[in-house]
Amino acid sequence: MQTIKKVLNSSVVLVEDERGVERVVLGKGIGFGQKPGAPVQADAVDQVFVSLPDADQRNLVELLAQIPAEFVDITRSIVADATANGLELDPHVYLTLTDHLNFAVERQRRGMKIVNRLVWEVKTVYPAQYAVGMRAVDTLRERLGVELPDEEAANIAFHLVNAAVGKAGVDSMQVVQLISRIAQIVSHTGAAQLSRDDLHTSRFVAHLQYFAERFFDGKLSTSDDDFLFTTLSERYPKAVDSAERVRSFVQKEYEVALPNEEVAYLALHIARNSPE
Repeated sequence: MQTIKKVLNSSVVLVEDERGVERVVLGKGIGFGQKPGAPVQADAVDQVFVSLPDADQRNLVELLAQIPAEFVDITRSIVADATANGLELDPHVYLTLTDHLNFAVERQRRGMKIVNRLVWEVKTVYPAQYAVGMRAVDTLRERLGVELPDEEAANIAFHLVNAAVGKAGVDSMQVVQLISRIAQIVSHTGAAQLSRDDLHTSRFVAHLQYFAERFFDGKLSTSDDDFLFTTLSERYPKAVDSAERVRSFVQKEYEVALPNEEVAYLALHIARNSPE
């Protein structure tokens, strides 16, 4: 049996079981007219029981006590949508996403422009999360009457990506920023034609995603075999030169020396997008 310890708002209560273990429970109208000591059914279909580390739970309790219940309900619907589409999310998303939605709507109502210049990269690298984000923007408009720009879908997608269960400790924003910067460098060298609607470009971005995630996770190739690099240098010198510029950028920006094998595979993908 779990009983209500504190009512945070009409959609959120803090409960405690007979062992003194606390959980945050989210459910539409769950806290309406309730008082501490009232029982809560643990098997209710429309309720979400969130167990978090003590520090996170305190933050969640403080946050949800200050945010209108409608944002909690909208977060629940977004998470349900994501789950229905195969995304497994850590409960921490209820804290981060609810806070973000409240702030995003508040900024929009104050006329503060929301800008995310990585929308195309997010849409390409994380299509499932971006699709959920777009539907979330529609939900916010329907329920709150707030017209958020499409860029907001990318912001929501970032929260979903970072909340993925089993995900390595890699920040999706860092990944997308690195992808965007490499794509800019390659485009400026003229070694490849990158079109947002092109299949080869999508494959190129997919390679960059794999590279960026391994890069930030410290799992780059360490092979000493330079056969591919030497071969490509002879056959596709322009692509290799472009990849070398990426190597210089990474060295300068992150102080990491990319091995020849990584540069070779990057050059190979650049060559596939070559205008020649």
